Amino acid sequence: MRRITVVTTGGRPDEMSERLAEEACEALDLDFVPRKKRSVAKMGKEYDAHVIVAGKDRYEYYPKGAPAPFFFHPNSAAFRLKRLDRGEIDPMVAVCELTQGDSFLDCTLGIGSDSLVAAFVAGQSGKVVGVEANPNVAFIVEKGMQTYDTTELPLTACMRHIKVICSEAVTYLKALPDHSFDVVYMDPMFEETIEESNNFEALREAGEHLALTKEWVEEAVRVAKRRVVLKAHFRSEWFDKFGFQRDIRPTSKFHYGYIDKE
Repeated sequence: MRRITVVTTGGRPDEMSERLAEEACEALDLDFVPRKKRSVAKMGKEYDAHVIVAGKDRYEYYPKGAPAPFFFHPNSAAFRLKRLDRGEIDPMVAVCELTQGDSFLDCTLGIGSDSLVAAFVAGQSGKVVGVEANPNVAFIVEKGMQTYDTTELPLTACMRHIKVICSEAVTYLKALPDHSFDVVYMDPMFEETIEESNNFEALREAGEHLALTKEWVEEAVRVAKRRVVLKAHFRSEWFDKFGFQRDIRPTSKFHYGYIDKE
């Protein structure tokens, strides 16, 4: 049974945070509870619930018992975009063989870093869709991409072109026609934690931990025009189990694998 989620404001709510709280309640069909100077941890315990906090300029999502909140930020994508803008190679872009005008389906949106990079490469003539199973995460990432101030990070303006879909990946894939996207990409939660990726700890607490399945891979292959790409821990059995050709990265704890349609 899924634990409930409630919405509240920051400790000192203003008109903006109250409006954002109302928007979250309407979008996610959740109840609003006044803050009343309570800590988020206390509220989570009192209501046995996850808590979404509508702050003055962003949403924060506190899964019950999590040590830190999940919130949207361009994160490592900002550094990756700067390198791409300088003409350097991004490993994900390379293995996906992405070019301008491509369509890219990210089956595991998460914080959206890979979709953001794909949107930068595909450009306005391309199409990027990110699928996220957790409705709270999908809402926060979608709103973040729509409203994040890109003045200091102008390369991230491409996030405005990403369409966010709240759905489990297999369910969404099944509804698509054959050959709908040039590239179908999957980055399920790693079976093993990568200690260097501490900035994703909040996402691990907030996100859905879905294992890759034969049905998922088969649907991805059906929907892809050109290539299906998997990102997973270098020890993962998924590459061999599901027939991915591995792109080994000796200095990294995660590898990519791909299945070509041609």
